[in-house]
Amino acid sequence: MKQNQTFTLIDGIFSVDDAKDILIMLFNYKIDYHNREDFSNHIRFNKDLSHSQIRIAELMNSRDNLTKMLDDKDLKSAKLIINSTITVSIE
Repeated sequence: MKQNQTFTLIDGIFSVDDAKDILIMLFNYKIDYHNREDFSNHIRFNKDLSHSQIRIAELMNSRDNLTKMLDDKDLKSAKLIINSTITVSIE
């Protein structure tokens, strides 16, 4: 049985500063999550960390690119429309 459900995470219009705060916080949380899981899994189960390490690098790269984009001086007075959904699939 396959089932999908979609949840709205972000849906709004934000100042650049608010958008930066929200989005960077989300990226940082995911990076911290992977770091904690890596440490725990490595210590307890001696698991391979390569997948999480790759994911951490991807998240850090995305966060850095987002920061560069939002630090653009031409955007300071802009309003940003941000929409983010999460789809959960059950297989």
